[in-house]
Amino acid sequence: MVARQLEEQIVGRFPVGRRLRVLDVGMGRGSQALRLARAGHSVTGLERDAEMLAAARAALAREPEGIRERMRIVEGDGRDTGVHFLPGSFDVVLCHGVLMYVAEPDPLVAGLARMLAPGGLLSLLVRNGDAPAMRSGLRGDWAGALTAFDATFDATCHMDEESGLETRADRLEKLTATLAGLGAPLHTWYGVRVFTDAAADGTHAPAGVPDDLATLLEVEERAGRTDPYRGVASLLHLCGVRG
Repeated sequence: MVARQLEEQIVGRFPVGRRLRVLDVGMGRGSQALRLARAGHSVTGLERDAEMLAAARAALAREPEGIRERMRIVEGDGRDTGVHFLPGSFDVVLCHGVLMYVAEPDPLVAGLARMLAPGGLLSLLVRNGDAPAMRSGLRGDWAGALTAFDATFDATCHMDEESGLETRADRLEKLTATLAGLGAPLHTWYGVRVFTDAAADGTHAPAGVPDDLATLLEVEERAGRTDPYRGVASLLHLCGVRG
């Protein structure tokens, strides 16, 4: 879903056929970076986790030579982009699923914005701080929902069920202000995992989810760009543009 949304923004912002300079901060196993390299773009992936780096390098090694030449992998922390790259070096900067693990996200986001050339696109995927109450309520966790309602601060913390690590959840209003202050104001935003994240533990999908994957994706795609549904999505995909 995020790949679809990102492609929509790239197509709408840059000339068709232009080879973009892309930086993927916290690239993980490299799936998003490889997709963009296959599309003809010049991609740099930044990752600090040794296991993820090994997986990304192995995946890249299996690609044809032309794709391998368009992509490089750099070992490093996303908070140190200024150590590795010059300001304004990239047309597109991705940072997906990283801010949730960073205690102080503003310096990281500021570094990402500095990497953008004028008119460049910043793509952030974050946990939605306005979602926990909805998720807890749908699962019958009433105490959890009350706690989420009472969280008046800009970022909430909770335990990630998959990794077991404590993660942060950012609020749209705060990130919008942050991006505006960095000269890369919010251009558009989407909700991600609006319905499919409401399943109880031990299940793969909530009751009523169709077996037809295409239908499921269409429902999620429409919900992710439509109010009020996108406002309670588990994740937010924010796209800022460098002025």
